[in-house]
Amino acid sequence: MNEIAELLQPEGVVAGLKATNKRHLLQELAAAAARLTGAGERAVLDVLIERERLGTTGVGRGIAIPHAKIDGIARPVGLFARLETPIDFEAVDDEPVDLVFLLIAPEGAGAEHLKALARVSRLLRDDELCRKLRGTKSADALYAVITSARARAA
Repeated sequence: MNEIAELLQPEGVVAGLKATNKRHLLQELAAAAARLTGAGERAVLDVLIERERLGTTGVGRGIAIPHAKIDGIARPVGLFARLETPIDFEAVDDEPVDLVFLLIAPEGAGAEHLKALARVSRLLRDDELCRKLRGTKSADALYAVITSARARAA
């Protein structure tokens, strides 16, 4: 797997997600991930909360990359959301988060999960890309921006 488009499908992009706090955001992401993968919503939420207990996935500059391994899914799956209003995510720089890329992978996906996580992290370190994502209103446009950026960021 070498491209963001292999992780992220158009139906996995949410524009203007409404979340009031970190837990609410994780609940919304778990519900969306369950719809995309067929995994149980509660199971997804539980592993996301457990992962956050290990340390925040708020990487700074308004970006969070929550990630976890889930039993019963076939391949790594991504979900991207631009929040309607930035929220406190306990990020490493204490800045509120408005761009979120959720990555879930099969329980046994060791290196594949790490490679996908590195790819997402590299992509979202691109300040110009993040500026474009923050200025984009529709899910279709967000998908186009994030998947077209893969070549220069990967």
